[in-house]
Amino acid sequence: MLDEQTQQPKMVQDLRTLYDLSVYNCSLFGSFKQVIFDDLSREPPHEYTNIAIAREATQLAVGLRALGVEKGDHVIVMLPNCPEVIIAYQAIARAGAVIIPVLPLLKGPEIRYIASNSGAKAIITSAMLLPLLKEALADISTLHYIIATGIPASASAAVLAYGDVVEKGADGADHFMYDLDGVSVSPDDTAVILYTSGTTGNPKGVMLSHRSLVSNALSGFGEDGDPKAQFGQMQLAILPLAHAFGILISNVAYLSGATIVMLPRFEAGSVLAAIERYHIAGFAGVPAMFVALLYASDADKYNTNSLQYCVSGSAPLSVEILKGFERKFQCEIREGYGLSEASAALTGHGADMPRKPGSVGVPISVVELRIVDENDNPLSTGEIGEIIARGPNIMQSYYNMPEETAKALRNGWLHTGDMGYLDEDGYLYVVERKKDLIIRGGFNIYPRDVEEVLATHPAVIEAAVVGVPSERMGEEVKAFVVTRIPVSVEDLMAYCREQLANYKTPSQIVFVHALPRNAVGKIDKKELRKHYVN
Repeated sequence: MLDEQTQQPKMVQDLRTLYDLSVYNCSLFGSFKQVIFDDLSREPPHEYTNIAIAREATQLAVGLRALGVEKGDHVIVMLPNCPEVIIAYQAIARAGAVIIPVLPLLKGPEIRYIASNSGAKAIITSAMLLPLLKEALADISTLHYIIATGIPASASAAVLAYGDVVEKGADGADHFMYDLDGVSVSPDDTAVILYTSGTTGNPKGVMLSHRSLVSNALSGFGEDGDPKAQFGQMQLAILPLAHAFGILISNVAYLSGATIVMLPRFEAGSVLAAIERYHIAGFAGVPAMFVALLYASDADKYNTNSLQYCVSGSAPLSVEILKGFERKFQCEIREGYGLSEASAALTGHGADMPRKPGSVGVPISVVELRIVDENDNPLSTGEIGEIIARGPNIMQSYYNMPEETAKALRNGWLHTGDMGYLDEDGYLYVVERKKDLIIRGGFNIYPRDVEEVLATHPAVIEAAVVGVPSERMGEEVKAFVVTRIPVSVEDLMAYCREQLANYKTPSQIVFVHALPRNAVGKIDKKELRKHYVN
């Protein structure tokens, strides 16, 4: 991390692990205000320097090791956006363990599956989620500890106060610039397992190495030019930090030396107020956020003149929304494309390159990208085919899913399942997403997850779920249901909410006598969309 003789930071290209990002940040920029957490309450915002964050991460790492968390162990982090998320990520990486980010929106059955499948040893969460987790995680034999923020003292041997675990590592506070004793982390060690919806009905654990995540962060920041050019710039963090896109953006922030204003959740009014209050220069978001800001009724009462740029990803952004947002806020949007299996980013629009509305930019520096036909033969400029990619940012595999891994990683290339084309300048256009994938507000939803929940209701014979266009959210979830006995739409929606995250719950349910099928008896969703979706 630091050269023992010169005490100088390594070059940015030499960064090897996630924790190196924090050390690089501290050694290059010195102490500065790195995070301002505004929890939208009447309390004053909480401010954290980069040094304080690095020290607390080291203490937490030592505390976790004192509990028996060893290299390669899996630790879930399930928290709303707060400074403890980035501290926990750094601490787990520092300890040589593997980070399992989990959205706090998920419901009991989803959380239980991830905890059981991953074999997690511990979970770091918040007091408000404890009632849900105690029930969801009951009898998970591998899980030894629940560590919670917001509780004053350890509640039991199995539920520990976050502050108490940090205190266990107090002796390591001044060791934050150096490797921990007994911990050796390689760039090719797994750093994160990010669970993403799968076509099998259960989420798939995307295994990302330290090398993959650091490589993607470097490409997102840009390895050339003045490393201090953005130092002290005020940026807003509103993406969920358990999301692949949010993780990438937080990693890039270490390299830029930006000051991050973090909100616990997205609310259009709160975002606009924060832009005015903190003179925000830029932020990353998903299309649904830009729609909400564009149509916010009171947007004009806020001074947003400080905004210089925004980054959009995770779902397609309509050209009309892009143009409308840029007109209203006098701020350009740089659109990119990627997926969890690529440590988030494959393409993007650089700050100094021409933008093409409707395009998601060009491949980032470390990525080789092709458009291929069904036999993996390369296609010519302008021809539509599957997008495949390779580079150091590509996932290692799906956790304990060798067949799914073999399908996705063929001949050294990640097969995205997305369809697109390249123009004569190498800009990528995504024209069709994965066959049945629904992207609502930047979150991926696979219809089968919803269909299987609906099918367990005693009134339901079968169900088919598709995405329908939504100006506000990009897409909404629409379910077509065949029933055996009468049931109301409201009852089915309530049933879904009990077992699915709210963003996966259908916004529309339509009762039909039968579902269209193709010649081999499979439900024909193309026909369903053609005749029933409007």
